[in-house]
Amino acid sequence: MPPIDFGFTARERSIFRRLSSPQKIQCYLDGELGYDTGTNGSRCRSPRSVLREGIAQCVDGALFGAAALRMIGYPPLLLDLEAVRDDDHVLAIFQVQGRARSHWGAIAKSNYAGLRFREPVYRTLRELVMSYFEHYYNPAGEKTLRRYSRPVNLSRFDFMHWMTTHEDVWAIPEYLSTISHTPLLPDGVVRKLGRMDDRLQAAGLVGHVR
Repeated sequence: MPPIDFGFTARERSIFRRLSSPQKIQCYLDGELGYDTGTNGSRCRSPRSVLREGIAQCVDGALFGAAALRMIGYPPLLLDLEAVRDDDHVLAIFQVQGRARSHWGAIAKSNYAGLRFREPVYRTLRELVMSYFEHYYNPAGEKTLRRYSRPVNLSRFDFMHWMTTHEDVWAIPEYLSTISHTPLLPDGVVRKLGRMDDRLQAAGLVGHVR
């Protein structure tokens, strides 16, 4: 059975063919696509628009990651991370089957070094999400990650051609904002959280684009 092209052009498919593993997809996000600081969150590009403009931010980077994963046989799954006094973050997540059980990993576009790729070594989604906790902070040094969503399979948005449309795809992050999110920490623990370590905070800003 020939591979499905999902409406991408031959040139676009040739790029995706190079992205033959989750690690290669992340390398493309980090090395080939600039981080968009100029639109102040006013864009939500489709994967096609990301390819053509050569730029992305958190949400459209995750959409690109999900599309690239789909092109190599993974389901296109997103997971939303919800924060307080900070921006939310979106991951393209994937599972790798081990001998006894599957493990979760993630692909992401971020202006913060610690909020990007995760190897598929996490047994549960909560384990995966908690790996982001110490790296998720605002400029005031608060640790801000609080909740996470269930995985959303983007095939539910195929009717709007989310992978190849030239229009922004705001319906997807809007949907993520409406679904239930699971709390990570009880209130008593939140009240006792310390501030970010200065060195870890500085490390997260390596490569930060202003």
